[in-house]
Amino acid sequence: MSKLSRRHILQAGAVALAAPAVLTHAQSPISLRFSSSMTADDNAAHYVWYQLMEKNLRATVGDALKLDYFPNNQLGKESDVVQQVKVGAIDMMVTGSSIWATALPEIGMLDLGYMFDSYAHVARAMEGAVGAGLNDMLQKRAGCSILTWASHFGPRNVYTKQQVKSLADIKGVKLRVLPTPAFIETFKIMGAIPTPIPFGELYMSAQTGVVEGFEHDAGTVLASKLNEVTKSCWQTEHLFSPMVVVIGRRSLDKIPASIRPGFLKAVAETTKQQRVIADNKANGAIEELKKKGMTFFSMSPADRATVRKEMQAQLWEDFAKKNPSTKALFDGIAQSRA
Repeated sequence: MSKLSRRHILQAGAVALAAPAVLTHAQSPISLRFSSSMTADDNAAHYVWYQLMEKNLRATVGDALKLDYFPNNQLGKESDVVQQVKVGAIDMMVTGSSIWATALPEIGMLDLGYMFDSYAHVARAMEGAVGAGLNDMLQKRAGCSILTWASHFGPRNVYTKQQVKSLADIKGVKLRVLPTPAFIETFKIMGAIPTPIPFGELYMSAQTGVVEGFEHDAGTVLASKLNEVTKSCWQTEHLFSPMVVVIGRRSLDKIPASIRPGFLKAVAETTKQQRVIADNKANGAIEELKKKGMTFFSMSPADRATVRKEMQAQLWEDFAKKNPSTKALFDGIAQSRA
């Protein structure tokens, strides 16, 4: 056999050996388990992000990676899923930032009243040094990375049975709030009587007078038919809470270096698109609530300035003292204010 023919045979064999690996990779895409507490419908901010991400992933990495979406707490309640993401048993989760305060107390600063002016303000701050700083802390403390900071369907406002249009009106009003110190203290400062109640009990509690109102976003009020037990909305816009997508270190390592840029590009494009949809959904929910008889009142600039000053003096500064690493982050949020 000639040297030439022997070389051709060896080359052909090498190609044959390499071919199955390529086919195996093509036939076995990387699959990441992705958890959400919300239902799988277009009125859920989580699901909208997931749908867009699936489309963008196909455009950037083809079939090399896919997300297996588990909505409605199918993989467990959020506090348990956080632990599973940390150890790699669940790859990713989409949630409000609040739940990650169990792993990173500093992230609780994002729940302090009147921290942000809008979701555009959130985007400027979280895509800059503030988001990078919190992400670096989470990586070091929990071995997880915040892939992106997206939007819920609008800010949280105050909904009541009787009209509330000012700080004077809200004094002594019993409001259902989330059972977190930030929410409770925010409404104490505003003069209300904050009453922590599970969300599942909210409709009945408002209907029977256990509380006189609550605070939430318009999309949730509409979807949960809470407009049936309240008729007035004071647009306090006290909280623009970011929605986060978090991945564990082990899960991130599953994504080969060759497709990781495509994965991250899909994440960025998805959040850009989701923010536009979230704004439209929020505005649409308000218009639908108006059609159903809800009356809306804007918060006056004077009341907003007064309450923000009190929040800064009583909440923000105390939080920064207890969590010194957040001092620069508070400054960053202030600097990103338009």
